[in-house]
Amino acid sequence: MLGETSENNADVKSAEDIRLTDDIKEDGECSEAVVEECANKYLIYGVNDTPPIHVTLVCALQQGLLSLSGQLITSLLVAEAVCASNNEIFKARLLSSTLLMSGITTVAMILFGIRLPLFQGATSEYVVPLLLVASVDETFCPTLATRPGHSDSGNMTRTNGVEDIPDDIIISNIQALQGSLLVAGVVHTMLGFTGLVGVLLKFVGPLTIVPTLVLMFVFFVKPVVKFAEVSWGISLSTIFLAVILFLYLGNHNMPVPVWTPSGGFHVIRYPLHQVFAILISIIVNWVICLILTKFDVIENDPNGKSFNARTDARSDIISDNPWFAFPYPGQYGSVGFSGPAFLACIIATFISVIDSIGDYYACARVCCVPAPPRHAVNRGILIEGVCSFISGSVGCGHATSTYGGNIGAIGVSRVASRRVFLFTGLLYILFGVFGKFSAVFITIPYPVLGGAMIVNFGIFVGVVLSNLEVTNMSSPRNMAILGLSIFIGISIPTWAQATEAPVNTGHAQFDSIMKMLLGNPNLTGTIIACFLDNTVPGSNDERGISAWQVSDDDVASGHDKTKFNEGYEVYNPLLPRRLLSSKIMKFIPFLPYEANKEVDTNVYSI
Repeated sequence: MLGETSENNADVKSAEDIRLTDDIKEDGECSEAVVEECANKYLIYGVNDTPPIHVTLVCALQQGLLSLSGQLITSLLVAEAVCASNNEIFKARLLSSTLLMSGITTVAMILFGIRLPLFQGATSEYVVPLLLVASVDETFCPTLATRPGHSDSGNMTRTNGVEDIPDDIIISNIQALQGSLLVAGVVHTMLGFTGLVGVLLKFVGPLTIVPTLVLMFVFFVKPVVKFAEVSWGISLSTIFLAVILFLYLGNHNMPVPVWTPSGGFHVIRYPLHQVFAILISIIVNWVICLILTKFDVIENDPNGKSFNARTDARSDIISDNPWFAFPYPGQYGSVGFSGPAFLACIIATFISVIDSIGDYYACARVCCVPAPPRHAVNRGILIEGVCSFISGSVGCGHATSTYGGNIGAIGVSRVASRRVFLFTGLLYILFGVFGKFSAVFITIPYPVLGGAMIVNFGIFVGVVLSNLEVTNMSSPRNMAILGLSIFIGISIPTWAQATEAPVNTGHAQFDSIMKMLLGNPNLTGTIIACFLDNTVPGSNDERGISAWQVSDDDVASGHDKTKFNEGYEVYNPLLPRRLLSSKIMKFIPFLPYEANKEVDTNVYSI
């Protein structure tokens, strides 16, 4: 997909002063081989590029809409885990907290973290183990009748046949998650602060990360299908339109009328349909749903299967949401603690770290920049940990992590500017504060969201699998490790979730915890892949470890312009270069040491 570049596109780019990159321009006259290689790494806007404000805002809106469904799904899963599935007020409050923290974490990652164009959103790695805890630990989510100090005196209420859980139980569960997430956030932070993540990279390579990320989609299949099956016709229409725009019409440019002070009104040719393929698909099918709703083509029965394809299915969310919401640390009271929830959070932390590392390298590949050096990876994990700690204090019930679907959207739009993601983070902060504004986007019909998710996750699967390019996949060793880790990672959890007691030692709590651990595909597949990759003999080149190891000499020598559009400078923090040349930087694992760089007092740009 990234390699599909036409001569017309190159002409438009130069004619409209849309830069390939400063590095390629400065190279002067490149050889034919260099030009061909650079063309194969074509991006409309690179990481350091600054698109016009209107392009930035529309791309930011597109990225925000793509990840909005993930925030909604995760917050609903948290509500399910803490027994608040019938408490609409609590769910709206939880969603505001989720949107706000996603925006804050995204801005922090762009400004201070790894500095790649990445969206940081609510991560299901923390929620799925919590759902498993709730399913195997009856004390985590008791009914009113079994709650100490209460009795079934006829005061219980039911909604749609489901017993409503009192607010005190919901708040108690959230408080238990808060303490667990705070501790897990500290562990997450220390992994980046101490540089342990850089050490981890010596043992975790593509053959560990690819199965981990692929098995993540085992979790996503059910919620995505839940959205899409509301109306497969609308979902397929969303998919087909996006595919036609960014694949079949990828080598064509659209005539776009523009106005400039010097030239007045004139028409340029620009790949507008490709840059905004997913957003256009969402809007077009949203309008289709509006028309079908207006003429009652879609059934108007809340119990009907296709009801959530109507644009007015959740219109009451707009009126029920307050104009302003201000989530803050401690909004649910004192912090509690839960042993099973803590164990689930710790497991999710390590899975999330491995997931993020894989996303960093996948994003670097899509953005045509060198693999991230150790200091950048350490800093990215550090920022994720700090923001996870804050998320725990706010009471989100989950941490934040990198979203792979948005990396796939970069591949579609070919816009990799980090300023787009900076604006996306700012938009999410507004979504979290202005309740009415965010509620409008929550009313997007389910099948439209489902189709958009299928497109993005499908692209991201391809990006994930492309990491195997640096390994020797003709090696029987590598083929066996990849196949075994994925197949066993699916088989054991499937068996564990279908079996009432996969481990039966007579100790109820231990058996429940083991069922939770065995039922997690990520954990099972990651352990198997990492163990086999580090115990079965194989060279670093064969394993792909060498391609991901970036030495200080590599950073000092710059980058190969025949392979990348931009260099290691994209990872440098927003600090004065004079400070980075200080010898003390040698001992700070999350900052670069630029002893060989020319000293000046400038800071790196956003």
